Parts: sequence; structure tokens; C-alpha cells
Amino acid sequence: MKIKSLSLAIISATALLSGAAQAYEAGDFIVRAGLVSVNPDVDSGNLHAAGIEQADQKVDVNNDSQLGLSLTYMVQDNIGIELLAATPFSHNLQGKGGLSGLNDFAEVKHLPPTLTVQYYPMQNNSAFQPYVGLGLNYTIFFSEKFINGADAAFGSLELDDSLGLAAQAGFDYQITDNWSLNAAVWYMDIDTTGTFKNADGSGDYKIDVSLDPWVYMAGVAYRF
Repeated sequence: MKIKSLSLAIISATALLSGAAQAYEAGDFIVRAGLVSVNPDVDSGNLHAAGIEQADQKVDVNNDSQLGLSLTYMVQDNIGIELLAATPFSHNLQGKGGLSGLNDFAEVKHLPPTLTVQYYPMQNNSAFQPYVGLGLNYTIFFSEKFINGADAAFGSLELDDSLGLAAQAGFDYQITDNWSLNAAVWYMDIDTTGTFKNADGSGDYKIDVSLDPWVYMAGVAYRF
């Protein structure tokens, strides 16, 4: 009876390992979805008015969280290509230094599509699948506008789109043949220049800002 029980245990363990061996293979698609938080690490230049730099007149940008979605295609057992997308993020621009009296003075939305090549170091019989990635981020800014009374003094706000490098680390933990838990973090190089005018269309203002956000995602993954 002990030998029979041991044999059954070995067979069960082998079956479990055999199922885990189907974790990720070349040709698989992996959809990941969850909550994404964009946390800018802002480095603001000074405001330029009519080409003249204004000392200690800077801006800051708040965080925002939205639903995120990514799609990975496994070109090899250990190599994947991922496209990250999300619903539009909305951020407030806040005055800093000599502009701190403005508080939240503008709002902008953006989409940050990011393409990365991923490396999965573990064998595909592991339920725990960490990965790292490197690629490009293209951030699209839109719906820029002044708020909280600042629109009475200024208008024509525009932020340049940004193209930069992106680095990523994350993991999936398999809970069934197809479903996994997922967590990931990205660092994105995002630089933009904001321009605007007085409300009557006169004057020229410009400010350069490095956003360089840390982006966090937690959710689930589905393999098919």
C-alpha cells in the first residue's frame, strides 16, 4: 500500500509538472490587464516669457491611475514582444517655486503606447515567470487646457509628443494553465516642451519638462 501510494504521488507530481511545462512557449499570446499608475519624476526647467528665462518659475505634475492592457507575442520560448496600452491618463500641472501661487493651473491627457522586447530567464516548466524588457515609448499629449481661473489669463496650451527609451521588469505567477497573476514596473524617458500664450493671443511662453515616470501595473494575465 505504501509503494502504491508513493507511485500515485509520483504520477500526480509528474502530471502537475507536465501541466506547468505549458507555461509559455513560442507562438503564445499573453494578454495582461490591470490597474496602471503613472508617477512622474518631474525635472522642470524655468519658464521662458518672450524668450527670457524667468528665475525659479517651474511646474510639477501629479500622479494618475487608469486601466491598462498589454499584449505579448512569444517569438521564442524565452523572448517576447509586448505592446502596452491604456485608457487615457489625466494629469494636473501645478505651479512650483515662483509659480506656486497658481496651484493646479492646467490639465492634460496622454496616451503612452510602449513597445518592448522581453526576456524570460526561467524554463517554461516554472509557474513563476519573471521577465525584463527594453524598448521605446511614444507619449501622445492631447486635450491640454488651463483650469481654475488660469484660463482667464492664458490660452493655446500645447505639449509636444515624446519619443524615448523604456525599461521594464515584471513577473507572472501561473495559477491555472491559462491564467496568471501579474505585476510589472516600467521606467520611461518622457520629455516635453509646453507652449502657451496670453488669453488675447499675445505673448509667447515656453517651458521644458522631463517627466520620466515610474509606471506600475498589477493585474492578471491570460495565455492563449
